[in-house]
Amino acid sequence: MKALVEYIASELVDHPEEVQVTTRKSGSNLYMDVTAAQEDVGRLIGRHGRTAQAIRTVARVAAARQGLRVVIDID
Repeated sequence: MKALVEYIASELVDHPEEVQVTTRKSGSNLYMDVTAAQEDVGRLIGRHGRTAQAIRTVARVAAARQGLRVVIDID
């Protein structure tokens, strides 16, 4: 799961080496914090949050296959 989100995020930004994904699990919930270079955060969020929502949707589907719920925060 972490590798999937990390791959998607690093492909969208200009500085992929600065993308970091940290995870923590609480029961059946998986919390993921995605951080990137300050100038790349806008690329991850996208216009009106559409890119961020697409990342969340893909992660939600992958998590559902494992019986988890995922929450993604982009910083």
